Amino acid sequence: MSPLNISLADLIARLDEELPDAGDLARISEAQLRNQTLSDLGDQLVGHYVGKAKQAGASWSEIGEAIGVSKQAAQQRHASGPFDRFTDLNRHGIVLAQEAARTYKHDAIGTEHILLGLLGEPRGLAYEVLIAKTESEQRVRDAIEEAMPPAGTKAQRGHIAFRPESKEAIDQAVRAAADLGHDQIGTEHSLLGLIRLEASPAARILRNLGFTPDELHETVKAAHETGPSR
Repeated sequence: MSPLNISLADLIARLDEELPDAGDLARISEAQLRNQTLSDLGDQLVGHYVGKAKQAGASWSEIGEAIGVSKQAAQQRHASGPFDRFTDLNRHGIVLAQEAARTYKHDAIGTEHILLGLLGEPRGLAYEVLIAKTESEQRVRDAIEEAMPPAGTKAQRGHIAFRPESKEAIDQAVRAAADLGHDQIGTEHSLLGLIRLEASPAARILRNLGFTPDELHETVKAAHETGPSR
């Protein structure tokens, strides 16, 4: 039994149950997608505790020893990056965005994938804001699906890069948090970052669903009066 109480048999049984009519090759592709997601989540888990250790004063040598790598390898892998201030839920949304791009066999992560990733994290504030406005998760999902580019022909392996507009949306999320005086960057800030890019697919989707940048800003601001970023 693994520390997470997840066995290989559990993973196989779940995949077989969810894809009862799939052939062996289709199951290989799906298994690879799930492998990548588990790997990304594992990296995030380690990164979360590396950040806590650094805040508590641990050295890179100590962290490297705990991980089982050299000081240089630990620092290179876990030094400050663009997602350091993202909440765990927001980081998970980014993982889901990458998984969405992979599922559609797209070669880059667009703003529409990021929006779909936020919808896939029901614990996030962005999800609550989306559902409160539209009163239907399916309505949001359908709007994203309609705007999604046609599926590609070849499944992408390994890391999938962000499109330039998606990088800008992430920058805008950081700025949105700063504008509101928030230290951590939650899913709600990513939602604000998306709608600020007026020409992006995600912004068009959000406008069609009835959102405006100013209203969304005020909604997020009000939500933070009763709780932290998530």
